[in-house]
Amino acid sequence: MSHFYASIPTSARKTVATARGHKSTGISTNTACWNGAIETVLWYDEETQQNKFRVQQVTHQGAGIHEVLAEGVVGVGGIK
Repeated sequence: MSHFYASIPTSARKTVATARGHKSTGISTNTACWNGAIETVLWYDEETQQNKFRVQQVTHQGAGIHEVLAEGVVGVGGIK
């Protein structure tokens, strides 16, 4: 059974694209334009037994920067 689920509800596709991830694999998305990309990562931290996330800017085709925008625990306030 999947632990994580991702979807792309808005795009040029006629159907919603989806993906699944497990505790052991996590799941990530990468959404890009010519200026760079935004990457989101979800993973299960076995040590703390929490679902964690990171949202960051990353380069795409040589453009953009690498910068962590937010990270924390899913469902808990206090984003860093």
